[in-house]
Amino acid sequence: MEASHQAMKTAVGLNFDVFREPRGVMRILQFIFCICAFATTTSYSNSMRFEVTCSNSSLPTQVVDLPFSYPFRLDEIQEPKPYCHDGNPLHLVGNFSSDAQFFVATGVLSFLYCIAIVIVYVTLSDMYQSNGLLPLTDFILTVILSVFWLSGSGAWANGLNGLKMATDANRYREEMCSKPPNDFCRSISCGDYSGLVISVTLGFLNFFLWASDLWFLYKETPWFKMKQTTGGVGAAA
Repeated sequence: MEASHQAMKTAVGLNFDVFREPRGVMRILQFIFCICAFATTTSYSNSMRFEVTCSNSSLPTQVVDLPFSYPFRLDEIQEPKPYCHDGNPLHLVGNFSSDAQFFVATGVLSFLYCIAIVIVYVTLSDMYQSNGLLPLTDFILTVILSVFWLSGSGAWANGLNGLKMATDANRYREEMCSKPPNDFCRSISCGDYSGLVISVTLGFLNFFLWASDLWFLYKETPWFKMKQTTGGVGAAA
């Protein structure tokens, strides 16, 4: 059985044994969770709903929806045409695109890197073991992406908090709905942010996965092997 496995591995030129090792298993988990993190962010949509009654007008009370989604440039979203004659259109305030886009970019980069490094693991297994530059590069890039996940998740958590504040009903009632010609205006609903809360949680989970993988990758680097060799020589002496 082992002989046939070795023969198939040599004939095909691929080595899938890495998926029996922690670094291979971690790459699979990272691949799955980074997709979930940026997908929950980019697929999210919500809306602010207002009920507007115009002063000195026979127009009936109107419900106005202002939808928003990724990348959350709220200051670009406004009512297409003012419902009240000669009135200012309802609009949202705030721009959280930088935080959201950095978070999503980190997820996309991690997704692409997982694919690339798995191809290296499978097709260049012997070179990865014999050439110290490959595992060293793998280790350093994983450190960088770990830092990206930590900073990106923190930034997006702060951005989400700002997004919640920017769509607070009381804020619009005080700043916009109290101004004429909207004699009466109130926010009816704004949906919920559970999808974005999940994306932030997944971001910090991704940081944990990428940071945890560093130990397994460090053991493949020349730094660790040199330390092991030096320790063995010292013990023998």
